[in-house]
Amino acid sequence: MSKKPESRSRALSARTALCSFLLVSAYLVAGAAITTASDGASISFSLDFPNSSPEHYQISVDSDGKVHYQSSGRISPDSDARDDYETGVTLSDATRTRIFELAAQAHYFSGKVDSGNKKLAFTGAKKLVYKDDKRNSSAEYNFSTQPAVQQLTTLFQSVGATLEFGRRLTYYHRYQKLALDDETKHMEDQARSGDLAEIKAVAPILQKIYDDTSVMNVVRARCLRILQMAPVAGHR
Repeated sequence: MSKKPESRSRALSARTALCSFLLVSAYLVAGAAITTASDGASISFSLDFPNSSPEHYQISVDSDGKVHYQSSGRISPDSDARDDYETGVTLSDATRTRIFELAAQAHYFSGKVDSGNKKLAFTGAKKLVYKDDKRNSSAEYNFSTQPAVQQLTTLFQSVGATLEFGRRLTYYHRYQKLALDDETKHMEDQARSGDLAEIKAVAPILQKIYDDTSVMNVVRARCLRILQMAPVAGHR
């Protein structure tokens, strides 16, 4: 009789160990599934908003973090000069991983994504596209109530804002150096408020302006401060 409690304890321990093993296995399988879904995949986000700056842009991200960005529209809201812009960058591992995690949480944009609320203000025609060897799905929306889509939209817009600063800084440094003062002020403010992601993607033009002794010292100092914020502000 004295051995029964010990037997029950051993049986309970065995069941606990089995449950733990199953939970860990399920977690590993789920993680592997997400990773596999991302291998060789691509996600793109586009926004079309007439009379804004830019009027159109698209960000395409491959599973290895390589990005193709293209935009078109006026250089700035108060300028009549127009520019078609393309560039390629590589995202940080943290941002790349987050993008594909959010896409998985959003069921790769299958099903209804737009809120359907026609009373909401128009904030631009947005489109998300996911492609891999098994899926090819997309969704168009003005506003979504899905948290994963909301977060993904914000993240893409933050990356886009950074790359647009890179576009304008490149243009102003070449053609209108006096405009760099206001532009870098605006960029520094947005970086400090956390509205920019992947600042390191535009580090080359910031460094180029900083190294240019023909640029105002206050602008060069501001570029240096933005560069120093890159590891923090670029990680969301």
